[in-house]
Amino acid sequence: MEVIATCHVHSEWSYDGRFSLRELSEKFSHRGSRILLMTEHDRGFTSRRFEEYRDACAEASSDKILVVPGIEYSDPANRVHVLVWGVPFLGEGLPTGEMLEAVHSAEGAAVLAHPSRRGVWQDFERQWAERLTGVEVWNRKYDGWAPSRNAPQLLQSRKSIQFVGLDFHTDRQLFPLSMALDLPGNVTEDEVLKCLRAGQLYARAFGFPLEHNLLRRTVPALEIAERGRRKAASLVKRAKSSARWRSRYNNQ
Repeated sequence: MEVIATCHVHSEWSYDGRFSLRELSEKFSHRGSRILLMTEHDRGFTSRRFEEYRDACAEASSDKILVVPGIEYSDPANRVHVLVWGVPFLGEGLPTGEMLEAVHSAEGAAVLAHPSRRGVWQDFERQWAERLTGVEVWNRKYDGWAPSRNAPQLLQSRKSIQFVGLDFHTDRQLFPLSMALDLPGNVTEDEVLKCLRAGQLYARAFGFPLEHNLLRRTVPALEIAERGRRKAASLVKRAKSSARWRSRYNNQ
């Protein structure tokens, strides 16, 4: 049975999240998601808080959507981020290699997040590949309307899966990116984790698999649109900055 999951989502349990878990479950259920793969920032979490968070995810789940608890771990320099599901809380600001070994030992699932952010793809260590379930090749927040050009080269392990994620904090990150999971039975956290570990899933954009010919032909146009979006956003930011400067000057 194929079910749709939205990946890389932050709630108010993250220091920069806006929505409650229940609000998110309702929002994404209405958008067609059956599974919500949560990824709260490790900052501010403890083992006790993580258990409380797990309970909150269970309470926000329903017969329409399963909310799966997860953590986005960052290294001490806050450069390398990894999305993790299926393990107890490991701690804040852990070195990436150490954290990945702990996830592997606990039989969890780990995905390298937004490798284009701060040029992380350039510092990718080969030994990480065997401990990663996959790599986020398209992150809505950092890559925008087109996939990363750098991320695919990091899929060095034969078992590595292409992931797509919203990095959702606000409605600005809503976008037709999802993961399709092949679940043999009921939609439960255990079955979802088995699916992740086995690599029985694939990435979709606009309802098509990433490898679909139509989507591949569309990518160049998406890249042009993304460049235009970034340029427009930069112009708006400059205009707002200029307006604030004029306002301060006039009030002096």
